[in-house]
Amino acid sequence: MAQTHTTARSDVHPAAHDARASDGVQGTEGEFDSRYINEDLAPVRLDQRKWRTKDIAALWVAMCACTPTYMLASGLIAEGMSWAQAELTILLGNIIVLLPMILNAHAGTKYGIPFPVYCRSAFGVRGANVPAVLRALVACGWFGIGTWLGGWAIYKIVAVFMPSIEQMPATPLGINTPQLVCFLLFWGINLWIIHLGIESIRILLNIKAPLLVGLGLLLLLWAYNRAGGFGPMLEKPSAFAAGQPKEGQLWSFFLPALTGMVGFWSTLALNIPDFTRYAHSQRDQALGQAIGLPPTMAFFSFIGVAVTSATVVIYGETLWDPVVLLARFESPIVLIVSLAALSIANLATNIAANVVSPANDFSNLWPSRISFRTGGFITGVIGVLMQPWRLVSDPTGYIFTWLVGYSALLGPVGAILIAEYYVIRRTQLDLVQLYRREGPYWYTHGWNPIAIVALVAGILPNLPGFLGTIHVVTVPGAWMEFYHYAWFSGFAISFVVYVALTLMRRPARRAAA
Repeated sequence: MAQTHTTARSDVHPAAHDARASDGVQGTEGEFDSRYINEDLAPVRLDQRKWRTKDIAALWVAMCACTPTYMLASGLIAEGMSWAQAELTILLGNIIVLLPMILNAHAGTKYGIPFPVYCRSAFGVRGANVPAVLRALVACGWFGIGTWLGGWAIYKIVAVFMPSIEQMPATPLGINTPQLVCFLLFWGINLWIIHLGIESIRILLNIKAPLLVGLGLLLLLWAYNRAGGFGPMLEKPSAFAAGQPKEGQLWSFFLPALTGMVGFWSTLALNIPDFTRYAHSQRDQALGQAIGLPPTMAFFSFIGVAVTSATVVIYGETLWDPVVLLARFESPIVLIVSLAALSIANLATNIAANVVSPANDFSNLWPSRISFRTGGFITGVIGVLMQPWRLVSDPTGYIFTWLVGYSALLGPVGAILIAEYYVIRRTQLDLVQLYRREGPYWYTHGWNPIAIVALVAGILPNLPGFLGTIHVVTVPGAWMEFYHYAWFSGFAISFVVYVALTLMRRPARRAAA
């Protein structure tokens, strides 16, 4: 059995001049044994909660400034949006997802608990493994994508000296042998960083943020000069405008694209307690996220929008993948330095955004046996098996199959957590009981049936649309249209079902508590 410090007593005194007192931030002390706790899942002590506004904002700047963000924006351009339409879609999506982000972050800051423990309040001590594993599997996919992009950059560096590797035939996996070797090399570097521990992640993020922002600005300056100014770069009309190929189809594209933008960070909207458990106060986490998330996404995505628009002027084709674009540079030195910077940046984002959460989630499956490092290694293996190069092979698949697809899973989870924490519990949790059997969060043998019913209710209506999107079956157009709102519809359905069913059995629940 793992032993750790836990108790629900607050160490914050109202008389003290501490912003956390008014937030109700609770500290921990004492020890007890439980099979549902280990060092990684235990509440963070007050003296360890040192992340202020600037630290939370810096975290988001570091995570947003990444290749997938660039590809997200340029993917919208490639599908026909003008730069203004793409920017508006991205900014609006990130403003929308900021709300559940801040709401779910509250429990992490108040109680110092990670995402899997936060889930126990709604799903049960054992049932929390369901949302944790769903979130972990999505993170494994993102880990694979980040690893592929880093390996792809290494592959392009090698191709500078050995151009013949680009002519090698593809293996049955869909990529050639050198691509696979570079992917596995970068994958091994990721696992080595995981082995070094959480401190190495912080150091990488500090290096990465200015590195990739600087690279992005240099790329923007290059595009500005080559395209003859911002006018030619951004004057490409929307394909949905009058007289254009997709005239009159803007709304049918915009709404699912907006769902994809919300889906982009819907992963972190769930597991944000994994980071805000280290925040000094609620003000720090909320303000830090508001400063760091929407503005950075808008800024870095503009780089992707502008540069991708410029490629139409410069090369006569849309190049939405920055690695492919950088490979067009003739100077070997410029190419190598740029792609090396891209690899380092992908490494930092990949570890921070796509390993911290699933490592904790897998640890929650078997706390006494699975540590943070072991959970990270499990993430790495699953990320390879998901063949991430197929997820980013084209912008349509990236946005509508991957982003919208998993938002259909995570929207309902977020709704249930927010409904439980704010509507049912009114932000009041019993910290000790989150780690124990037979308490208010044990429900029925460790599972809350209402949460499972609400989760299924939110997911099922979007299942036909998803199956139709990946061409498994042919479904009526109405189901496909409904699927375009997957995150929103799933969130709304699960929220209403969970609150209604919980209030119906509230007397029994109070008696049990």
